[in-house]
Amino acid sequence: MNRISFISFSKCIFTGIAAMLIVAIVLNLIFPLPDKIDYSTTVYAADGTLLNAYLSKDDKWRIASEKNEISKVLQVALMAKEDKYFRYHFGVNPVAITKSAFGNVFHLKRLSGASTITMQVARMLEHRPRTIWSKLVEVFRAEQLEWKYSKDEILQLYFNLVPYGGNIEGIKSASLIYFQKPPQQLSLAEAVTLCIIPNRPNAHIRYGVPFLIKERNRWLRKFKEENTFSPKALDEAMLEPLQLQRHELPKFSPHLAYRLKKSGCTTIKTNIQFNQQLKIEQLTQNYVGTLKTLNIKNAAVLVIDNRSMKVVAYVGSADYYDKTDGGQVDGIRAIREPGSTLKPLLYGLSFDKGLITPKTVLKDIPININGFSPENFDKLFHGYVTAEFALSNSLNIPAVLLLNKYGKDDFANTLSGLHFKKIKQNSAKLGLSLILGGCGVSLEELTLLYASFANNGMYRNARYINDVADDAAQKVISPSANFMVTEILSNLARPDLPANWEQTTHLPKIAWKTGTSYARKDAWSIGYNKHYTVGVWVGNFSGEGAPALSGANIATPLLFNIFNTIDYNSPNAWYAMPKECGVRSVCSESGLIPGERCENETEDFFIPMVSSNKICEHIQEVYLTADERYSYCTKCRPDQGYKIKYMRTTDPDMVRFFDAEHIPYEKIPPHNPECFQMTKEGDIRIISLVNNTEYYIDKTNPQPLLLQSEANADVKKIFWYVNNNFFKQCLPKEKVYFVPAEGPQIISCVDDRGRKSEIRIVVKLVNL
Repeated sequence: MNRISFISFSKCIFTGIAAMLIVAIVLNLIFPLPDKIDYSTTVYAADGTLLNAYLSKDDKWRIASEKNEISKVLQVALMAKEDKYFRYHFGVNPVAITKSAFGNVFHLKRLSGASTITMQVARMLEHRPRTIWSKLVEVFRAEQLEWKYSKDEILQLYFNLVPYGGNIEGIKSASLIYFQKPPQQLSLAEAVTLCIIPNRPNAHIRYGVPFLIKERNRWLRKFKEENTFSPKALDEAMLEPLQLQRHELPKFSPHLAYRLKKSGCTTIKTNIQFNQQLKIEQLTQNYVGTLKTLNIKNAAVLVIDNRSMKVVAYVGSADYYDKTDGGQVDGIRAIREPGSTLKPLLYGLSFDKGLITPKTVLKDIPININGFSPENFDKLFHGYVTAEFALSNSLNIPAVLLLNKYGKDDFANTLSGLHFKKIKQNSAKLGLSLILGGCGVSLEELTLLYASFANNGMYRNARYINDVADDAAQKVISPSANFMVTEILSNLARPDLPANWEQTTHLPKIAWKTGTSYARKDAWSIGYNKHYTVGVWVGNFSGEGAPALSGANIATPLLFNIFNTIDYNSPNAWYAMPKECGVRSVCSESGLIPGERCENETEDFFIPMVSSNKICEHIQEVYLTADERYSYCTKCRPDQGYKIKYMRTTDPDMVRFFDAEHIPYEKIPPHNPECFQMTKEGDIRIISLVNNTEYYIDKTNPQPLLLQSEANADVKKIFWYVNNNFFKQCLPKEKVYFVPAEGPQIISCVDDRGRKSEIRIVVKLVNL
């Protein structure tokens, strides 16, 4: 061949190859590879254990396997049986096709299809009738597969799609359902068995174990002849009994699995610690079983690893399959009334705002704020209490007064920023009852809040899925305020310690807070140490209350049991006081910096440059008549003949409380009636309403009544009461309005010196 002819021939070859490539590319664009596979959704624990699985959209158990799950034994057995030259051909084995064609023609019937593993994958991706045209399509699809995927990826596709009878497809589905183990743990005998079944899947399963053993051993002997595996391994495999039967796939952590399934992912790797999940599921179910006689039927538990914010246990109900008691309701996300569980946040925020310190003295007395009159859980009042006592004893009235002082809107905005969805939705409508559980929250929201206490006041989102990066932390309260809250919540001298628990059972070292909703419908107990935060809710998903339901006696025992299960005698160091926090002496009577006449002092935590530096003035110098019958002000004090006495001052609202409860206290004598600064009618006088008078008010459009008083020049504050309930505080000359209820009304006012005026009226609602 001369040079010109060779060049022409080369051009023809090049043109032909280019044309073939162009045709292949065009065909690939026109007829793309149908490799979008609908797999079953699977949810795994942190250690790779299958927690739960769901059918694919076409109702198949088609579980995707990872590359590392396809063992060398499976690969070798499959290629030795189906396609010895798989690693060397390009999707089609021309030698095998030629032999198959001659054999089929010679015998005048179909003996072999000569399908490579790649061609079988093509057939499983696109089911077609067994015809010559279908075979040509398989060849084309096989070339597409070889073009797009590596050999290992094609093997993985085969093992993910191969049929195993009924609605089972894929080696992992078959391995889990038939042998209850992942494919990488299959023995040689089991691996060979699963390589045999796909040839006639339904028939092999129908014929049963004896037939499968016979077929398995036949192939094992063939492998021995071909030296596919070691003779010893093959001999042992032939003696291995075959225990193959269909089992149910695992159904652990069903609430979390269903929640994550809706994300649309196929393979979901969670942070659930499998052993802890099993223990807590069983613990919760057994515990609720003991409560059924009390008409308490359900519980939910969430456990978070504080260091990583990984959710390591998630129990949405006591029994997912209990349809009579709403077992499928996810109690971790259900919106319920939180009781007192938000109080620690309010106290922490108030520490940071300088409103209080742990030893600050608060009031626990009957109050009425714009018609809202809260009560304590025990229906009692304790008078003067410290902030730490109020929080550890979960007193309602000090919390309401503190929220009123801190600002309801500011508190609601903080909770909204921490993803409390219901509070965010209703923030404009919320009142002071918010701190007592007046707006619904979820166990998830509360547990994350307490996890921020466990992390020195820094809030982070929960991490349910393994490969999700940790979010940036958000400051909730300062480390100093957080330390104070933790110290209070870890105090054992409190009423929400379960009865006899300290004497009968191991008490874990944790900080915790309980809550009980109105009408005893929800019981909460949420605790934390350095390692874990655990949230517990107990109640009925129906919303039915139970007389015995309380956070202390019902939810807390389960909380303690869980801590003793997952972190028994934890060696983790407890929280240390941060360097930004200080300790100082304060007056025991007020919690303020001791004045010169304060006799009793105590140690208190405080935040320098933040906490109040107000000096205690609860002991004041009082000028008295010689017989101590009256007191003088500086205007009317005589030059001589008077006594000086140091006495404790008592706020007017505390005076009313002490008098009503018959509690003795040091009373300052009434002011000198001859003082020229006094009003003619007495110490203080109501001037806007007339005593013993009937007032008629329009029923359809009630008009408010004016409250106004006349007081002495030394008065700075007036306190108004309606029917012995505190109504409002104002300045001496300030006008106050209120809309009265129908019937008799007792209207009284008290000045800041304890002087009082009272009248009685009758209100009648009429159609004017």
